[in-house]
Formats: sequence, structure tokens, C-alpha cells
Amino acid sequence: MRGTGFTITIAALIALVAGAFLIGMPAYNVYAKRMAGKAAYQEALQNRQIRVLEAQALLDAAELTAQAEVARAKGTNEANRIMAESLGGPDNYLRWAYINMLQETAGQGDRQIIYLPTEAGMPILEAGRRPGN
Repeated sequence: MRGTGFTITIAALIALVAGAFLIGMPAYNVYAKRMAGKAAYQEALQNRQIRVLEAQALLDAAELTAQAEVARAKGTNEANRIMAESLGGPDNYLRWAYINMLQETAGQGDRQIIYLPTEAGMPILEAGRRPGN
């Protein structure tokens, strides 16, 4: 009889475990899905925060770049104004800039064509240019 009681006990334990499994499995599935949903929600929140921070960083960078460009333009404007005043006005400044450009481009290449302004401010384009020169 002792073997029969042991077998009944084992069978009861197996039935108990199977019953707990059958009862617990749907509850575990609900719990697992709830946890997966919470994880997905938290991941979506984090991704949204990252996108917001990246957009804010781009906005900050654009604003600082714009401020730097404005400061550079103001500096260039002030430098040009000082230079024009020291040379006796805007016309003399433009002449100086033209001469400076000619000096910077001198010697680049074998041959150069230089357009000189006339009294009317219009260049004489290749006047008297002959083939082979």
C-alpha cells in the first residue's frame, strides 16, 4: 500500500502543478504583456525626449551661428567704414580694393587680361587685342 499512496501523492502533486500552471499561465501572460506595454511606453517617452533635445540643440546651434554671422557682418561693416574714411571716401576705398585685387592676382598663370576702368566707370573690353598676343 505504501507504493500506492506514494503514487497517489505524486499524481496529486502533478495535478496540482498542472492546475497551477493552467491557472497561472493566463495571468502571467497578462502580466508579461502589461510589462511589455510599460517598457514600450517608457522607450517611446525616452525617444521623444531625445528627439526634443536634439531639436533644441539644433535650434541653439542655429541661433548661435546667426549671432556669429551678425557679429562678423558688423565687424566687417565697421572695418570697411574705417578703411573708407581713412582713404578719403568710398570711391578711394574701391580704387584701393581694386589695386589690392590686382596685386593678389599678379603672377597667376602665364597671361592675364586686366580690365581697367575708364572715366565713365566702364572698362574698355580688350580694345586693340590682336590674335597671337
